[in-house]
Formats: sequence, structure tokens, C-alpha cells
Amino acid sequence: MSAASALSKSASKTVPAPSTPAAGSSTLSPGQHGIKEHSDGRFGFVPVQTRSDRFKSVNVADFEAVTGREAVWKHSPVAKFSDLTAGDLDGSRYEVESTPSADISVEWVPRTDARIGTAGLPEERAAANAWSVFDEALAITVNGEEAKEITVTRSVLGNTARGAHTIIEAKPFSQATVILQNMGEARLSENVEIILGESANLTVVSLQEWDDSAVHLANHFASVGRDARLKHVVVSLGGNVVRVNPSVRLAGPGSDTLLLGLYFADAGQHLEQQVYVFHDAPKSRSRVNYKGALQGQDARTVWIGDVLIGNKAAGTDSYEQNRNLVLSEGTRADSIPNLEIETGDIVGAGHASATGRFDDEQLFYLQARGITEEEARRLVVRGFLTEVVQQIGAPELEARLQLAIEAELIGTDDK
Repeated sequence: MSAASALSKSASKTVPAPSTPAAGSSTLSPGQHGIKEHSDGRFGFVPVQTRSDRFKSVNVADFEAVTGREAVWKHSPVAKFSDLTAGDLDGSRYEVESTPSADISVEWVPRTDARIGTAGLPEERAAANAWSVFDEALAITVNGEEAKEITVTRSVLGNTARGAHTIIEAKPFSQATVILQNMGEARLSENVEIILGESANLTVVSLQEWDDSAVHLANHFASVGRDARLKHVVVSLGGNVVRVNPSVRLAGPGSDTLLLGLYFADAGQHLEQQVYVFHDAPKSRSRVNYKGALQGQDARTVWIGDVLIGNKAAGTDSYEQNRNLVLSEGTRADSIPNLEIETGDIVGAGHASATGRFDDEQLFYLQARGITEEEARRLVVRGFLTEVVQQIGAPELEARLQLAIEAELIGTDDK
């Protein structure tokens, strides 16, 4: 949706776009959902009809070369990161720093670790390329029922094209907040697996404050066990191309997830997030709330939200929404919510999307009370984004993000 577009809203059920079959794979089945193959050159293939049926593989050779016409890549500037989808990646260890925290261990483990591959598998070539090359995975393991917090920082990755793998495991009944802080230069494709045991309560924050030239492609796979709760937060402020795609499978009865996103795109930036929530167990609950702002020529954001309520997920309660605030001409925000329901026994399910400019009534209200137009605009933007910031649950990080948003707003009225 272009910056010049008027406010648009979507609350209807949609069907995800067909995906391109991978080389050597069987992603498409001739009789799926009763749909038959066409006789006009489809060569026996029927498009995938359900989000969970997408092809998955850890072998990069199983995926065709990325052209930008594929469903998962058609919104992305694929020419800017061809080295991450087709090139050789450095899968060796890299330098990390972590704050000390009781009952949380941070260590490197071999790729033979039993936890690897249990939360999810790659559905596209960049993720498979990273999966194919990593030597060791960074494992963050949470124990103990007392609440604690840890920050793991990467800031010296450099410009080498890299592949990486991270495991975050919350043992049964444990509680923690894990902040993944990304800074400096990077050309990185990575997979992050998040595993929650029974009744675990885990918050994972992925914070992208990269340098202006950085490229970061990330896929987060989460499996949430019985009565466990995952809060997953994506904050994207820095970088040239940043694409963080979380996929959450609510695998245990009573599992719960809250997925939050905050992004601010400046001139020339591409910030993308493709969110997938799979309700695969009864009485599961999900809420998705992503909010972003755009300013400057060719600022671009993409949000795709897929929710699948499976046939085993009786009693599901689900809702997703995406809101975008356009601050200048020359920007583009794509917002695509999708909802699939395979059982009629649900508590509720819905989705919404909106992209628009400032609310003139809000600006008039503030100006009528002696506030300048420039400050009024900043107050509106801060209020719009603060809703997400305040739900993170890490006071020091929340305060720092408020300052970062303020820094992004400097110069807004000149663009």
C-alpha cells in the first residue's frame, strides 16, 4: 500500500498465495482438498492450499534459486542479498557477549545437539543455506522458577556473509526474559529455535539496531508446550534490509503466545516480517500486534500475518492485527493478514489491518492547547508506538526504546 493511499482496512478471511514447488520436492499433491490439477501446463502440480503444508528442508539444494517471483520472496529486494541465498556462508563461531544471569546458561553446542530441528524447519532457501553451514549452535538454556533476564549481544559480525543457528530452551515451569541485541555491521542469515516446556513463561526480544548497511534475514521457530506462554517481540530500527519471520506452533493444550512487533523505516530501508501462528492443540490462545511507522523516500515495510487453526485446536482464541503510520511521501507499507480455520469449535478468531496518515483531529486537539504542530506530530507517533513498547515487560529496555523512537523522529517534519 502506497503512502498516498487512504486508510484501508481488512477483516475478511483470505487464502495464502500459492507457493512455488522446490526442486526435487513434493510440496504439492494432486488431490489436496479435492482440487484437481489443471490441464493447461501445470505439469501435474496443484498449489499448496494450507499454510502448514509448505515444503520444509534443511538442505539448501532442495530449494530452487531465488528469483523474487516466489510467494515468500515477492515483496523482498532479493538482489540485495543474493550472497545469503545462493552464496557460500561462514558458519563458524562468532563473538557474543551476555549479561550474567542466574539459572541461564549460554554455550556453544554441536549441530548434533538433540534439540536442533525440534521447533521448526526451513521453508525457504536463505534459511536452508544458513542451516546447511553452521558448525555450532549458540544455546541459551533457562532453568529455575524465579523470573530473570539476560541480554545476549552481537556487535562485531563484520561484512562477511554468515550463517548462524541459535537455540533458546525454557525448561518446564521456568521464567525468563531473553533479549537478543544486534548491532554493528552484518550480512547474516540465521535460524532461531525457541522451545518451551510445560508451564514455562518466556519472553524473547529480538532487537535490530544494525548499522545502515547491514542485511539480516532471520527465521524464528517456536514450539510452545502445555500451559506454557511465549511473548515474542521483534523491534527493527536499524539496517538496510531486515527480515525477521517468527513461526509459532502452539503444540500443547492451554498454550499461549503474544507476538509483538515494532518497526520504524527510514529512507531506503526495507523492514519485513512474515508472521505465522499454528494452533495445533486445544484451548490455545494467540494475539499478534505489529505496529510500524515510515518516513523518507523509498522507506518500505512488509507485514504478512498467517494464522492457521488446525482441526485439533478446539477452543482456540486468536486475533492478529497490523497498523502502519505513514509520515511522509514516497513510502510503501504492505500489510496482508491471512486466516485459515479447520474447526468450527473455536472461541474466536479475527484479523485486521490499517495503514494511514496522521489523525487530523488529534493534531488539531493538541495544537488547540498550545502545542506546536511539530511537537504534536511527535506526540501522536510516540503514542502510536508506545502501546507495543509498554508490553515488553523489561523496564530498562522499554526506556531505551522510547529514546530510540525519539531519535528516529528527529527531522520527521523536514521529510
